Amino acid sequence: MEYLLELAASPAAWAALITLIAMEVVLGIDNLLFISILTNKLPEDIRPRARKIGIGLALVMRLGLLSTVAIIVQLTEPVFSVFGQAFSWRDLILIAGGLFLVWKATKEIHHSMAPHDEQQAATGELIKVSFSAAIVQILILDLVFSVDSIITAVGMTDHIPIMVIAVVFAVLTMLLAAGPLANFINRNPSIVMLALGFLLLIGTTLIAEGFGAHVPKGYIYAAMAFSAGIEALNMVQRRRRVSH
Repeated sequence: MEYLLELAASPAAWAALITLIAMEVVLGIDNLLFISILTNKLPEDIRPRARKIGIGLALVMRLGLLSTVAIIVQLTEPVFSVFGQAFSWRDLILIAGGLFLVWKATKEIHHSMAPHDEQQAATGELIKVSFSAAIVQILILDLVFSVDSIITAVGMTDHIPIMVIAVVFAVLTMLLAAGPLANFINRNPSIVMLALGFLLLIGTTLIAEGFGAHVPKGYIYAAMAFSAGIEALNMVQRRRRVSH
């Protein structure tokens, strides 16, 4: 209790908490995009439940990883090298997650570009996908994003309570934003393609990070924000044409 009171009275601890919350919320955008796109492929009546379970699993996974901080820190230590390039368990997780994300986004883009008859056949096949299959896919990406999130948190502060508060706040923000974001994507087909492009970009970045090529997150999110801004202008222009 005394330790928590000392943290609460420390301006440095508050600064670390605010910074970490902001970073965790931003990092959660990637996770949220994937969950929104994937759950929109399910029958409408079970989408909210799938989103809540997916985000709940993200919270459980992050808190579980926080309880094993000593192990998480060791994930960044090299386990083998190939042609002079060292790889850690974190690198391998990022590469695997990035490949999965690129594969999933490419598959969805192919489905979106397919002729109408093929789309209907594919849609019928997607609806038959079990609820558990969707949750398993969300779980895979939750693991990748959770490892990246916790390693980022560990790099910013040594205080576990600060990490826990930041992670819980970020996941609660995801939970509140999940429904509106998924509905917005579902109502605007052009946004689906943009979101899939974001997932391709995120997947490629994860692979690059796994191979040791550090890509500043600020550049990635700036590019995403710029693209989203252009698409927002296009949507306004299309609505004005329809109204006239």
